[in-house]
Amino acid sequence: MKALVTGGARSGKTRHALSLAESLAPHRIYLATAEVRDAEMADRVGRHRAERGPSWQTIEEPLEVALRLDRPGAVVLLDCLTLWVSNLMEAERDLPMEFARLNAALAEVRNPVVVVTNEVGFGIVPDNALARRFRDASGTLAQGVAAVCDRVDLLVAGLPLRVKG
Repeated sequence: MKALVTGGARSGKTRHALSLAESLAPHRIYLATAEVRDAEMADRVGRHRAERGPSWQTIEEPLEVALRLDRPGAVVLLDCLTLWVSNLMEAERDLPMEFARLNAALAEVRNPVVVVTNEVGFGIVPDNALARRFRDASGTLAQGVAAVCDRVDLLVAGLPLRVKG
């Protein structure tokens, strides 16, 4: 099973994704795209690790997520695509090529995968070209991943709404 969990900031996406992943397999891998660049982010990452507990193996991978999804016997929780898009943009990677690689990898893997992303298009239209490019890229990626996934859940105020599957 492949699932996409999406929603706004602080909507409960990760908590929901963790619960879903824990129901899919006893061996759990948390594929983290965040990079710790300041004290606030270090604190945030520390809190998330503590919430997951020792039953989760964490792999930190800011760019090559497609290469890390194939984990026979395990469920992989990829958190999150929007940070991954930001990392790719900063590294000046070819976004359409990277998105295609991820979607192909998702379609091929046999183990369960739960992917988290943010619905960045629900807000205002950004006032600068870089932010609009990020918003558009995030939306394009989410559409592609949703097409590959068996299930899509939208989180609103901590409440999951099944959109697909």
